Amino acid sequence: MKAPVVIFAVGNPSRGDDAIGPELLGRLAAWLEKEGLTEGVELIEDFQLNIEHALDLEGRELALFIDAGENTPAPYVFERIFPATIPTHSTHALPPQAVLQVYRQTEGREPPPSFVLCVRGERFDLGEGLTPEAQGGVIKVLELLEGLVKQPRLATWCGYVNTIPA
Repeated sequence: MKAPVVIFAVGNPSRGDDAIGPELLGRLAAWLEKEGLTEGVELIEDFQLNIEHALDLEGRELALFIDAGENTPAPYVFERIFPATIPTHSTHALPPQAVLQVYRQTEGREPPPSFVLCVRGERFDLGEGLTPEAQGGVIKVLELLEGLVKQPRLATWCGYVNTIPA
């Protein structure tokens, strides 16, 4: 039986603030273990989203895509997303909306309600660590993630949309 919630974290740990997604996933995994909530959430980490990730949406009640963004308002944006055909040059490195669209096309039904959590990053240079700004954003976002996981319901998650901490 699949966990009702799937959380994808996208990013390259070797490229500065692009490591935000994997960093958050690691911290969230530790928190889930400590709280005894691991059965309710499946965590998936990858460098980028691909069409195969549509298969990971099967049987889920909620999905969350975490990534770093260079021009994202600080400290993050949390929003609901929907399937969309977004032109890309390949079937690799798809945006989350395109993954949802692949699910819709292959499964012939709507994907689970889905959200994007984009955390502001400042520097994405190869070989760099997280910037102090990104580290602060990770701490703020972890509080949001804990709240989402504690209440895995669509109405609750929608209530968090566009709420940015001071």
